Amino acid sequence: MTGTTTPGADVDRRWFKRFGRTGPAETRLFCFHFAGGNAALFRRWPQDLPWYIEPVAVQLPGRADRFTEQPYDRMTPLIDDLIEAIHPLLDRPFAFYGVSMGARVSWALTHALRERQLPLPRALFVAASVAPACDDGQWEWDGRDDGLEGYVREMGGTPVEVLDQPELLAGLLPTLRADLTVLSTHGFHPSTPLDLPVHAFAGTEDPEAHPDRMTDWSRETRAPFSLTPVPGGHFFDDAGRQQVVRAIVDHLT
Repeated sequence: MTGTTTPGADVDRRWFKRFGRTGPAETRLFCFHFAGGNAALFRRWPQDLPWYIEPVAVQLPGRADRFTEQPYDRMTPLIDDLIEAIHPLLDRPFAFYGVSMGARVSWALTHALRERQLPLPRALFVAASVAPACDDGQWEWDGRDDGLEGYVREMGGTPVEVLDQPELLAGLLPTLRADLTVLSTHGFHPSTPLDLPVHAFAGTEDPEAHPDRMTDWSRETRAPFSLTPVPGGHFFDDAGRQQVVRAIVDHLT
């Protein structure tokens, strides 16, 4: 594909948020949020990235301005529809950055693009997600005495005003449950690793995706792999976010 494309009539804009960034860029950075989250996670990225890297946040159904849409609970239909939506935006170099569930979605999307012989990302950046090779059928949110709500409270990242309002929390849990089901039912184990760089970001105090558990992302590619430990837990604070942004810029520049 040639030429340039910006979100317009030929792009389903429900899927993509640019948060005010305008003008051409050399590389698009598609950003995928965590389970139960939304594209607003990346609202500040346009001001942190140089002009030649355009962040495009992916918004999955079932949240924010797509709240009335049914969230996906399986990976395959999610990836099929996402490819259709993202295809017009693959007309220039691009990369993927995914957080937690978003890491797995971007990884599965990369494999699907390769299978369809479509353009591939320059690099895959994954954060706060156990490597696929570590999947053993056991999931942190299953079998808890305090249920999914306990998992949400333990992991952090959910605003206090949501946790303290039962009706708001009740509105979040169905989408979160669907998102987590996308992960637990995927069971995808590709026989051929990717051929593009993979860079991982792991919270040093993350009980779910500690750096030791993210090193196995190296098995997902035959190209270079690197890992950056980020101080903190599963959800990076502002200093951690800036560390991630700097590393991505270094890799893409």
